[in-house]
Amino acid sequence: GLDSSLNGTWVQTPCANRLPGIKVKYLFLAWLGIFVGSWVVYIHYSSYSELCRGHVCQMIICDQYKKGIISGSTCKDLCEAHTLVFQQCLSSSPTQQANLGDQTSLAALVNRIITMADVNRDGKVSLAEAKSIWALLHLNEFLLMLSLHEKEHTSKLLGHCGDLYVTEKIPHNSLYGTNVPHFFQPLLPSAIHRIIHQWFAPAWPRRAKIAIGLLEFVEEIFHGTYGNFYICETSFKNVGYNDKYDFKMVNLRKVATEMTIRGFLKGRHCEQNVDCTYGKDCMATCDKLMKQCKGDMVQPNLAKVCGLLQDYLLYGAPSDLKEELQKQLQTCMTLSGLASQMEVHHSLVLNNLKTLLWKKISNTKYS
Repeated sequence: GLDSSLNGTWVQTPCANRLPGIKVKYLFLAWLGIFVGSWVVYIHYSSYSELCRGHVCQMIICDQYKKGIISGSTCKDLCEAHTLVFQQCLSSSPTQQANLGDQTSLAALVNRIITMADVNRDGKVSLAEAKSIWALLHLNEFLLMLSLHEKEHTSKLLGHCGDLYVTEKIPHNSLYGTNVPHFFQPLLPSAIHRIIHQWFAPAWPRRAKIAIGLLEFVEEIFHGTYGNFYICETSFKNVGYNDKYDFKMVNLRKVATEMTIRGFLKGRHCEQNVDCTYGKDCMATCDKLMKQCKGDMVQPNLAKVCGLLQDYLLYGAPSDLKEELQKQLQTCMTLSGLASQMEVHHSLVLNNLKTLLWKKISNTKYS
């Protein structure tokens, strides 16, 4: 790095000028190696049974099944044949353990529930069968899955055992195809988060197809057969897609009925709108004169979903579409949750956005 000249002074050579750059390069590569290695370890550990307690759940469920306390269509597979196994953990919460593995009337839904309860098909519902289906009916996501079982945007229900239910696997359980591990999220600036998402995100036409499915899901749960439903945590982590790039709602626990939210808000004291929040982002208005929460949502499902889709769709969007797409997304994000604006205006904005995306990908391999 240093060279001696004739007059005894030391002169820095070009090699020394490159040295800091080389150090930075190797430091960056070392950091990248640690990041990737830690990510791999995290992904492996997140599916480990000790974190998910899948083996504990299985032991308890199978013990109750063998004692005749509970029943279900997948109990034999889980507890006797052992053909049903827990693999990847979707929730490490002790109270919500999740593992991978439209009705014309309310009467039709009731008939479906009774048919599901009668596991051995003898035309009767035993005590164990009744206990099992009753426990499942207390799970909001299970009820919503039953309500939307003919729709293509929720996982298909494959069976149950006690209060455990089995659904089809969703290969990509994030809108971007991957998630940054939780312990890295505070360490990385938002710009890095965005770059990682863009790296792993599907091609734009496939993202457009996924977005159309998400918009259709919003349409399905708005004034559905069994009332209104609200998405109360609008996050790319709660929505995903299958191998055909069809949208799938990953986490139905974040969807609540209008009745549930109104019950939460009724008589609730508030000083500002944030005091009237159910879940993470189902926020209602606060009557500051009466100091009580009102029933109208500040933002409807569609406005929140459009906020989620803004970065997702504008990145890499075709140049001849980008300006109009941005304009429509901005209009969508300003939608109000007031009942007076939730009918015609809501439907018009949703249909315009769907039509814009569909026209761009229709008659192509991506449709």
